[in-house]
Amino acid sequence: MSLILNIDTATETAQVNFARDGIVLQSLQNVSQKDHASFVQVAIQQLLQSAALSLNDVDAIAVTAGPGSYTGLRVGMSSAKGLCYALNKPLIALNTLEVLTVAAIQEINVATSILYCPMIDARRMEVFTALYTQTLTSALQPCAMVLNEDSFTDQLQQNPIVFFGSGAAKWQAVCKHSNASFAVVSNVINAMAHLSDNYFQKQAFANLAYTEPFYLKEFQDKI
Repeated sequence: MSLILNIDTATETAQVNFARDGIVLQSLQNVSQKDHASFVQVAIQQLLQSAALSLNDVDAIAVTAGPGSYTGLRVGMSSAKGLCYALNKPLIALNTLEVLTVAAIQEINVATSILYCPMIDARRMEVFTALYTQTLTSALQPCAMVLNEDSFTDQLQQNPIVFFGSGAAKWQAVCKHSNASFAVVSNVINAMAHLSDNYFQKQAFANLAYTEPFYLKEFQDKI
């Protein structure tokens, strides 16, 4: 049994939820990126009241560690670590690209041979991206990539790939390969709850003192 507080402020839409055994009990979202910092603590308190829970009931706190917005990652990580220190609870640090991929796997009914490519917009033609199999095995390590018409050429020749996330639209405008498909993925809340529960069951906790956001590249004022 697990009760996990999940905090995600990595991208344009922030969300906070409480999940028991990977099933979301209560959640709140914020779509104004500049307000993520003020949103998190207020959302936690509202959810505690709504679900009749106490922070002491929580077994662990999970946070999207990156990649994503530099400021957003700092907001989420500092909030999660602060609560872990105060409550003496373990920290679960999740890769944002893996969370998006779990959402895609849950939502898209495709053949097992396909690769999943999450894309987080990183301004202009750049994205934070990676490639995963249906078992979440990495086929391309997370990276910051400047997209052009030759991107993913080798991978697309070998496998069909489904692209999704906030950066996928600008890639769709230049990608003409027949093995490329595009999807809208929205189930991030449930995906994060599912993945954080998996980490909890494996006792895959982050080092509270040394865990830092996974920026992938140097500071930018916004993604």
